Amino acid sequence: MTTISTDNKYLTLINVFTVDPEHQQKLVELLIQATQGTVQHITGFVSSSLHRSLDGTKVTMYAQWRSLEDYQNMRNNSSASPFLQQALEFAKFDPGMYEVVETFMPA
Repeated sequence: MTTISTDNKYLTLINVFTVDPEHQQKLVELLIQATQGTVQHITGFVSSSLHRSLDGTKVTMYAQWRSLEDYQNMRNNSSASPFLQQALEFAKFDPGMYEVVETFMPA
């Protein structure tokens, strides 16, 4: 389960893909296949959440990794890389690495 906290010190990735609306569902399915089939089984994976925009032009994945090293090991894993290559055939990829600074709850 995804837990957003300043205490855990996980590497957070917020990856935004931009697609034509007719390709949004194809990208969602590809990212689900990549995560369920490969990524979630790699050491250091903590969680991920997949989001799609209501206008059909974006797909965003919020992912947590135990460390940058674990994430890099996944990126170098030959079973994970073909999925990103497939996605880049029809989507623009804007990756970002973050750390949680603060979280807020209702007052």
